Amino acid sequence: MSAYSSAASPNDLEAFFMPFTPNRAFKARPRLLSRSKDMHYYTPEGRAVLDATAGLWCANAGHNRDPIVAAIQAQAAEMDFAPPFQYGHPKAFAVSARIAALAPGDLDHVFLCNSGSEAGDTALKIALAYHATKGNATRTRLIGRERGYHGVGFGGISVGGMSPNRKLFGSLLPGIDHLPHTYNREKQAFSKGEPEWGAERADALENLVALHDASTIAAVIVEPMAGSTGAIPAPVGYLKRLREICDKYGILLIFDEVITGFGRLGYAFAAERYGVVPDMITFAKGVTSGAVPMGGVLVRKHIYDTFVKSDDPVIDLFHGYTYSAHPLACAASLATLDLYREEGLFERARQMEPIWADAFHTLRSKPGVLDIRTVGLVGAVDFESRADGVGRRAYEGMERLFHEEGMMVRTAGDTFAVSPPLIVSESQMGEIVEKMGRVLDKIF
Repeated sequence: MSAYSSAASPNDLEAFFMPFTPNRAFKARPRLLSRSKDMHYYTPEGRAVLDATAGLWCANAGHNRDPIVAAIQAQAAEMDFAPPFQYGHPKAFAVSARIAALAPGDLDHVFLCNSGSEAGDTALKIALAYHATKGNATRTRLIGRERGYHGVGFGGISVGGMSPNRKLFGSLLPGIDHLPHTYNREKQAFSKGEPEWGAERADALENLVALHDASTIAAVIVEPMAGSTGAIPAPVGYLKRLREICDKYGILLIFDEVITGFGRLGYAFAAERYGVVPDMITFAKGVTSGAVPMGGVLVRKHIYDTFVKSDDPVIDLFHGYTYSAHPLACAASLATLDLYREEGLFERARQMEPIWADAFHTLRSKPGVLDIRTVGLVGAVDFESRADGVGRRAYEGMERLFHEEGMMVRTAGDTFAVSPPLIVSESQMGEIVEKMGRVLDKIF
């Protein structure tokens, strides 16, 4: 086995069992990245690749920003690790306070973990434990939504609604049900922002209450924008209606903001954009601009107070992770939050949204396009599948974009999804659209 520098191409790709990737196809024609800065990745050969996906929806402040890099380096030299059980370090409390200050309403407390998947499972466990602690032990049912994505833990895939993520893993958690998804191409096609049709889809929760009885339901978890399934924004009024129904029956409402948090929709959290205060918000990705793994759950005061009742030296919640509040992650997050504030990136995203939407919707004229959706600094274009299978045309397009155009996109079935870093310029928006347009011409 030979050693090589981080910038060199590896001579053996077999050992790495890649996640969410067709391994043999990738290894036959790899898309390798070895360096990043601001809006670009660079291949081992030095070729620039425009990042139209903020890494994996996470590098909201751009790549390798100097203040974040410096904060991580300084923290690594000062303290590499501190145990989060029964001990604490100052930056864990500082970053929690900063995140809570960004959240609406009384979402005043933060439980830290390491990823969106852990955040999803954490929120579900908090919901179950909350009701049990309140004496409502029958409230064990969890409700997700079709086409939803809440990570890859057993809780997350159970409430998730994407069939490929579920079908190989058995019966999953018991007592799960799902709301219908909110997408209807006939009524919503080519929408900018939130579609006008679809708020009534929230009323399906009333049907689930009638079926199962409210006394059995612990929580509902939804994404304000269903991201991994192809960027589906919540219809106008949908989330408020869900909040009303949950309040009516004493059901906790959880927003999964792993993608929508930290400026993606023009606000610190989408809950603020939509004027809804959920009982919990899960977050990850943008909290460190992807520089160090970190996630967490914001919880409302009444939930926290249910667990934290007295000064007795008894554990409040039997849950946590070895790397919760990792010092490097906390340092990265504090520096990232500083960048968001100093550069006004959330506000900038809000101002750029109509420019982005207008540019992205010009792809409507391209061959095979079935729908285009934009909200915040997110865009998705659906196009016709090939006869030999769903997703094959999108995979070809992704390969062409990387190898021929020097750009990264995400695919979901035959959908291109893009979510550039919040520092994207107007000219780079045009570059993204032009490159996608050229590739759409080639794959039809």
